[in-house]
Amino acid sequence: MNNSFLDFEKPIADIHDKIQALREIVNESPELLPQIAKLEEEEKLITKKIYSKLSIWQTVQVARHPKRPHTSDYIHRIFSDFDELHGDRMFGDDSSLIGGIGYLDKKPVVIIGHEKGRDTEEKVKRNFGMPQPEGYRKAKRLMELAEHFSLPLVTFIDTSGAYPGIEGEERGQSEAIAKNLALMSELKTPIIVVVTGEGGSGGALALGVGDHVSMLEYATYSVASPEACSSIVWRTSEHAAEAAEAMKVNAKELIKIRVIDEIINEPSGGAHRNYDAMAASIKSSLISNLQKYSSLNIDDLLDKRYQRLLNIGK
Repeated sequence: MNNSFLDFEKPIADIHDKIQALREIVNESPELLPQIAKLEEEEKLITKKIYSKLSIWQTVQVARHPKRPHTSDYIHRIFSDFDELHGDRMFGDDSSLIGGIGYLDKKPVVIIGHEKGRDTEEKVKRNFGMPQPEGYRKAKRLMELAEHFSLPLVTFIDTSGAYPGIEGEERGQSEAIAKNLALMSELKTPIIVVVTGEGGSGGALALGVGDHVSMLEYATYSVASPEACSSIVWRTSEHAAEAAEAMKVNAKELIKIRVIDEIINEPSGGAHRNYDAMAASIKSSLISNLQKYSSLNIDDLLDKRYQRLLNIGK
């Protein structure tokens, strides 16, 4: 089975492999074109059927798909003239968080997001998308920059969590996250949050306080990873699937209790099958919501943000 397919996608992979095999000989046998077209239609139907009834654990797997778009992929497709800014002005730069200024539909905005990296070398450089304290302090600096210049703030969440190593604790991980939460709750500029992949623990929450929180259809958002929850409750990570179901980490459940405000539909088969279409949907949502919240005066904006937090769980 092709490595780009997950275990539960085997029926899709089987048809895909048949299509690829036929395409290799279609130049010599053009009469195969109708058969290829039929198989492509069958692949679409099976993909739609499988993805219409994903379990929560299967959704977790899609959110972690190795080819799922990352923050850098969205930045290049949604924003123009992006200028990345580095460093927290205290310790150093953290590559697991990307931040800077760009244009959304010709309007300047500040963008911050987790970045996991692609190949092994980049994943190590990005620390697998798990920020350390200097990453959150860099984010805090950019948030203050956004407020100072009255620029809207857009954050992209995609992390399994903040880095759990001793270095992070030594440099004040919990304090850095807490300061971001406090700052975002009273930041005097519109904040739009988009959960694109994994939204794990405090590492996600440090970018997650906003006026409007959107979530991709097959993303996840939770207080801890399913494996961590399983280890706490059952003393083993083997019950991760059961933990995911119990925590209701998927978008359909989270919108019911007002943790999020909007679900952004993904292309058939997930965002990793069509980066451009996914980016276009996110861009449309960002433009619409920024127009809405930019029209409010600061006092009303902060009051609505406060009320949104109070309404979580109702």
